[in-house]
Amino acid sequence: MSSRKIVSTSLAPQAIGPYSQAVDLGDLVFVSGQIPVDPATQNVVQGPIELQTERVLKNLQGVLATAGLSLDHVVRTTVFLTDLANFPRMNEVYARFFSKDFPARSTVQVSGLPKGVAVEIDAIARR
Repeated sequence: MSSRKIVSTSLAPQAIGPYSQAVDLGDLVFVSGQIPVDPATQNVVQGPIELQTERVLKNLQGVLATAGLSLDHVVRTTVFLTDLANFPRMNEVYARFFSKDFPARSTVQVSGLPKGVAVEIDAIARR
């Protein structure tokens, strides 16, 4: 069995609760849901869904990079939106970050997200 390592980085927002930014099991890395918080300031990125989605995906990239991976290693994501009407616009940004061999994905509408943001995305990556 692989050893369990906690991934912690300043390239993504610090955890706002009792969880890790990611857990690295060697072959698989489980990245906690990222929200549009600027890791440099720890402030929520305000603005349209496109801007928020871009920040979320950059945060995912930061966590993955710290684990020695990239978005190319992602095999599964879950996208949480507070309004599915934002799906097409979120999807346009998402497609810029995942341009080929797309990971499996679920997208769900939720009644609320931490800090009142409009989008959160988590990921599973494989080495």
